[in-house]
Amino acid sequence: MNLDLAHFTPFASLAGGLMIGAAAALLVLCNGRVAGISGIVGTLLQGARTEPGGRAWRVAFVAGLAAAPWLWRLVFGAGSAGLSPTIAASPATLIVAGLLVGLGTRYGSGCTSGHGVCGIARGSLRSFAATGVFMAAGFVTVYAVRHLAGG
Repeated sequence: MNLDLAHFTPFASLAGGLMIGAAAALLVLCNGRVAGISGIVGTLLQGARTEPGGRAWRVAFVAGLAAAPWLWRLVFGAGSAGLSPTIAASPATLIVAGLLVGLGTRYGSGCTSGHGVCGIARGSLRSFAATGVFMAAGFVTVYAVRHLAGG
């Protein structure tokens, strides 16, 4: 195993983790809601009826997620902290991967943000189990794609 020191960004990663944790904590403290992205987006896409103002905060939350990389780029520049990723996958592979992730969030009753960030912070045993399964599936997938499939 080789560590790619050119792309090793512990301070940017720590800052990102702290911001995610702070955003999740603020949402639960101010709004009483868990920052589970799949639940937030799913509610918007289904057009489900929500509490008064429920649609507005969800739209603002998703808009903030979409705007964050652009804001970072505007403030810190295009090449900062690995903001120009290269994805070595075809569009078809990305679509299939996205669909599989969506399917997994339905079966797992949530995503890594809801279970891994918020659920574990609340001490939820179900979230510990779900996050362990998410991580194990990711490890197995990377190993299979990179080592068994000749990637």
